[in-house]
Amino acid sequence: MKVLITGGAGYIGSVLVRQLLNKNYKVRVYDSLKFGGEALYDVMMHPDFEFVHGDIRDIEKLQEALKGVDAVVHLAAIVGDPACKIYSEEATETNWTASVGLFEAAEKSGLKRFVFASTCSNYGKMPDPNSFVSETSELRPVSLYAELKVKFEKFLLEERRDSNICSTALRFSTVYGFSPRIRFDLTVNEFTRNATIHGEQEIWGAQFWRPYCHVEDLARSVVLVLESPEEKVRANVYNVGTTEENYNKGMIINEVCKVVPDVKVNYIEMNEDPRDYRVNFDKIKNELGYTITKTVPDGVKEIYNLLKTGIVTDAFSQKFRNT
Repeated sequence: MKVLITGGAGYIGSVLVRQLLNKNYKVRVYDSLKFGGEALYDVMMHPDFEFVHGDIRDIEKLQEALKGVDAVVHLAAIVGDPACKIYSEEATETNWTASVGLFEAAEKSGLKRFVFASTCSNYGKMPDPNSFVSETSELRPVSLYAELKVKFEKFLLEERRDSNICSTALRFSTVYGFSPRIRFDLTVNEFTRNATIHGEQEIWGAQFWRPYCHVEDLARSVVLVLESPEEKVRANVYNVGTTEENYNKGMIINEVCKVVPDVKVNYIEMNEDPRDYRVNFDKIKNELGYTITKTVPDGVKEIYNLLKTGIVTDAFSQKFRNT
């Protein structure tokens, strides 16, 4: 199978590229290189790898990149609430208009599978703080980022559910862990970096919940969907993670403090947070047999050990952020 990965030079994409190549897939990456291409240096000469430099808003270039492809994994996006707020026009063009253009071009090209990277941010704030949300729960997006993800999900799974393409949406948990395109503006990575380098961390609203999942496990879920029978995943949506890996910020800093010595934690009371959700992941486990291989404590140790080597000379550099 030949897979086109949009955004394949990014945080999740660069991990997915390697997983697919290791399983003997042919991989073509389409990426604007907004954050550089260093994450792909070591795979550029791989005989089953191709790279196309382009923006997904360039429909003509996209159509060329789709030739001879069996499946698309659509990761390219302006990612996260802060980035979408700052670059709102680009976010709407990329996360909605260009995504629709990509899908319509994929339909015309006759490919078989389309996997869309969505987000658990779609749930917004739980109506019942003592419960867990699932795929059938009401979507309550509270940011442009989530609104655009919800909109494209509905386009894929409702408007185009009878398309000749088998489409699947994956609502990713909040990601963390090592990637060739390492980021330090993600909660677990950021808390670990700040504790390791500065010896302190400020916690705003320690009580608010999110689910977390290692970047390698999020990438593995994409491979699993590509390899699952069409009748299971067609016009379907899955939360990606495991129910045991729901954490609030207070719990995450506690895990960091178990690994990083002598951290000063400054708790700042905050009673309102637009996002607060605990997620149930039974569906992907029961229907597709998905399990995770790493937990938040593993991720904390991973980032701590990376920083202690000194190979990252400036972990606060702009290149390790999305904004």
